[in-house]
Amino acid sequence: MTTPRPKLFAFYGRVSTEDNQDPESSRSWQLSRATALIQPHGGRIVAEYFDIGQSRSLPWQRRVQASQLLTALRTPQRGFTAVVVGEPHRAFYGNQFGLTVPLFAHYGVELWVPEIGGPIDPDNEAHELVMSVFGGMSKGERNRIKLRVRTAMAAQTLLEGRYLGGRPPYGYTLRDLGPHPNAAKAADGKRLRALTPDPDTAPIVRRIFDEFLAGYGLFAIAEGLTANHVPCPSAHDRARNPHRSGIAWSKSAIRVILTNPRYTGRQVWNKQRTDEVLLDVDDVALGHTGVMRWNKRDKWITSKEIVHPPLIDDTTFEQAQTLLGQRARRESGNQRLRRARNPYMFRGLV
Repeated sequence: MTTPRPKLFAFYGRVSTEDNQDPESSRSWQLSRATALIQPHGGRIVAEYFDIGQSRSLPWQRRVQASQLLTALRTPQRGFTAVVVGEPHRAFYGNQFGLTVPLFAHYGVELWVPEIGGPIDPDNEAHELVMSVFGGMSKGERNRIKLRVRTAMAAQTLLEGRYLGGRPPYGYTLRDLGPHPNAAKAADGKRLRALTPDPDTAPIVRRIFDEFLAGYGLFAIAEGLTANHVPCPSAHDRARNPHRSGIAWSKSAIRVILTNPRYTGRQVWNKQRTDEVLLDVDDVALGHTGVMRWNKRDKWITSKEIVHPPLIDDTTFEQAQTLLGQRARRESGNQRLRRARNPYMFRGLV
C-alpha cells in the first residue's frame, strides 16, 4: 500500500506593532495553531512568511513577507499547494480578505484558517461572512489599542509630566532616571528619562526671549545669533539633522523656541498627530499611509506641574505669546493696506 503524499503548506503570520509583543513568542504560538490545524490532514509546513513590525492596516502587497508570499503564488515551482494562517485577524484587516482571497483562488492555492476548521471555500457565503467579521474585529482591536495608548500617554503627561520620547527641544538634553516602572519594559532595557538644561544652549534660549521682549524682531534676533557664530539648532545637532544646511539661524527657528511651553518647565505632548491618508486615491486597495500634521494649540496636553528645570518663568513666556499675537495682527493689517494701495475706480464693473 502506498503512503499518501503529504500536503505541503506555507505558513503566514504577523506580529503586532501596536501592543509591543515579542516576535519569537508570537510566531511560536501562531505556528502551533497552524500546525495543529493541518497535521490531522497530513499537512506539513515547508515555507514560512512572518511579518515583524508591519502594521495590520498595511495591505498584503505592502507588507514585506506577505508581498513575497503573493509573488510566490504566481510561481508554479513554489513548493507548496496551500497556505495556512495561525490567526485570521492578524493576517487580515478590514476588507483585506476580500481583496486577497481571489488571488489564492486564481492560482489554485488553498487558504486554511483555524476558525474555519480547514480550507476556505471562495464560493461559500458563510466562510466569506466569518472572514469579514474577523477583518472588522482586527480593525476594531487596532483602534482600541490606539485609543488606550493615546489616553494613557495623555494622562502620563498631564498628571505625571512624564517624558514620552522624541528629541529634546533646543536648550535641553536628557538625563537618566533609572529603569522603566513597567517591569516588562524594564526587562527589555527601557529606562525613564527627563529633560535637563544643556549648558551650551540653555543660555541661548534665555537670550532669545530677553531680546524679543526688549523689542527685537525675529529676523534681527536670528541675524544677531548668526553674526555671533552661535550654531543654529540643526548645526548644534548634526546627527539628527543631516538633511538641513545648518548654515544660519532662521525666523522660523526663533518662532519655534518662543512658542514652546516646555521652556517653562512643563511637559507637553500631542503637538503633532499622525493622519492616515490614502496612498493612492485611484487605487484604494493600496491602503493608507501616515502623515504627520501639527495640532492646534488647544489640543496640546501640558503637565499641571513643573517637572524639569525651567529656562524661563511663566510671566516671560506669556508676555512673549502676547507680543507675538500683537505683531501678527499688525503685520496682517499692513498686508491689507499694501494690497489696497492702488484702488481702481472701475474694479468689478468691467
